[in-house]
Amino acid sequence: MLFIAMCATVTVYAQSKNTQTETFKVWGNCGMCKKTIEKSLKTKGVSKAEWNMETKMMTVVFNPKKVSLAQIHKNIASVGYDTELERASDDVYNKLHGCCKYERKKQ
Repeated sequence: MLFIAMCATVTVYAQSKNTQTETFKVWGNCGMCKKTIEKSLKTKGVSKAEWNMETKMMTVVFNPKKVSLAQIHKNIASVGYDTELERASDDVYNKLHGCCKYERKKQ
C-alpha cells in the first residue's frame, strides 16, 4: 500500500511540474458561452479550463509540451469567441445564438 501511495504522489508531482497556468480575457455573455468556451479546450494537454462569466477571464492549466498557448486561443476563437490574441471569424461569430453575441471590438 505504501508503495502504491508513493507512486501516486510521484505521478501527481510530475504532472504538476509540467503544467503552466495562464489567465486571459475571452469575450462572451452567458452560461451557454461558458459551456462552449470550456468545451473547446477539452483537448490533449489541457487539464483545466474555467471561464468566469462576470470577469470574462479564462484560467487554463495545460502542458506546454502537448499544446501551445497560441493553439488554446485558436481553439476558443474557432467556436466563435474572441480572446486577447485571436479574433473569431465573422462566419463563426454570426452563427452564435443571439444571447451569446457579445459586442466585438473593431479590427
